[in-house]
Amino acid sequence: MQFLQHNSQPFLKSIFTGLLITTTCFVGSAQLPADEIKPILEKEVYQKRSPGIIVGTIDATGKRQIVAAGTWKEKGQVLPDEKTMYEIGSITKVFTSLLLADMVLKKQVNLDDPVSKYLPASVQVPVIKNQPITLLHLANHSVGWPRMPDNYDPKSLDNPFADYTIEQTYDYISRATFDYAPGTWFKYSNVGYGLLGHILSQVAGKPYETLVKERICTPLNMPNTTITLAPAQKAVLAMGHNETGTAVENWDMPAIAGTGALRSNINDLLNFAGANLGIIKTDLYPAMQLAHTPRISKRPDDGEVTLGWTLVKSKEGDEYLWKDGTTAGYRSIMLLNRTKKTGVVILANTLNPINDLAYHILAPTVPVKPYRYIWALHDLVLETAKKKNVDKAIEEYKTMKVSRSPGLIFDPAQLNYVANDLRIAKKMSAAIKILELNAQEYPDNSMVFETLGEYYKRSGKKKEAMEAFEKAVALDAKNEHAKWLLEKTKN
Repeated sequence: MQFLQHNSQPFLKSIFTGLLITTTCFVGSAQLPADEIKPILEKEVYQKRSPGIIVGTIDATGKRQIVAAGTWKEKGQVLPDEKTMYEIGSITKVFTSLLLADMVLKKQVNLDDPVSKYLPASVQVPVIKNQPITLLHLANHSVGWPRMPDNYDPKSLDNPFADYTIEQTYDYISRATFDYAPGTWFKYSNVGYGLLGHILSQVAGKPYETLVKERICTPLNMPNTTITLAPAQKAVLAMGHNETGTAVENWDMPAIAGTGALRSNINDLLNFAGANLGIIKTDLYPAMQLAHTPRISKRPDDGEVTLGWTLVKSKEGDEYLWKDGTTAGYRSIMLLNRTKKTGVVILANTLNPINDLAYHILAPTVPVKPYRYIWALHDLVLETAKKKNVDKAIEEYKTMKVSRSPGLIFDPAQLNYVANDLRIAKKMSAAIKILELNAQEYPDNSMVFETLGEYYKRSGKKKEAMEAFEKAVALDAKNEHAKWLLEKTKN
């Protein structure tokens, strides 16, 4: 998930993930005890990886450890605990895939059902090389759809899916086509899982959230896994932060809830982990086993995709299942050793990566990747722009670049984040000046121009917006979102 600036629309293509990672080469060994996990978390909080981190582990006997460091509050030091709520992003997908597996076993749907069977006749779902798109293709990310559709233009960049509609999803899937048949390749798609959750909700005749609660959360005693927060849950919702440490808004995604809308806490997710490992007995276990069955390979050495999960094997033959999630201010991961029946869940109120911590805790021979805070340049430029003015900030940036001040990293992400923070502070004209500087500094970067066009558009500068979008498309002919924004702005 390396991208420029995450709270601006173009970079949502990467942010909303269930992060795709390179498979770690696991070597079997016992998971870490609590007294060894604690100093690791404290070090990571100190190094600004995340304001707060909470870890839960479970072993084959059902014994749990919960260890935390840092704070979940924006102001004040309040240690995360088993009640603290987090957005879990794409971990939602394995709830959606479990619903699918359960409905398959109950003969309510079939994996090979074409999605067109469950959609209005007005939705023209393409059939490519005589292969219709099926529920299985949605569940194992093999339709061919990209991570994000092209037709999103939210009212708020800070809550980008709140007003994305199912009609927009229908519009996208009616237009999207490819030169290979569904089921041929793995390609991670949030829109696919959003559609899958919608279809399952339609089949059941109930909202997605109700379906998850009735069929999964109630049987597994998971009262705090939800989309709509009760007052008591909202009171303990961790404040999310982007990579630079800036507090960000929570996300809502009513139309595509099945791809990433759930919130939860460590207790509930340990219940889910234990059930998937077979430690906690449940009538859902046959459906879980169906959801764990490999369906399609990822890239070489990246493991296999099941229904929602990724399955990898260690050198010693241990099988690991993992799923992670990301929203604008949160990271989460669930990593399960199916062979030894051990698992780890990590929740953090940050956009910075945490997967390496999970691997190390469950298989200590896998090292923690050293984290280094890289946003000093952003901090200096933003502080000058706020305390003085944007012109002084630009002068300071140019001076630092000439002198190559030690410890500063110069790349498009630094200025994009400065612009984003100025926009949040309602300093749009200053934000645009920073993005214009970014375009001067990185004239070959399509995403820089897409972001600039976005800010021009939202400032009523139609001509400038179209020119920026045209430049973005000229630099990257595959930038479908910039193309869509260009046509929408023209019209």
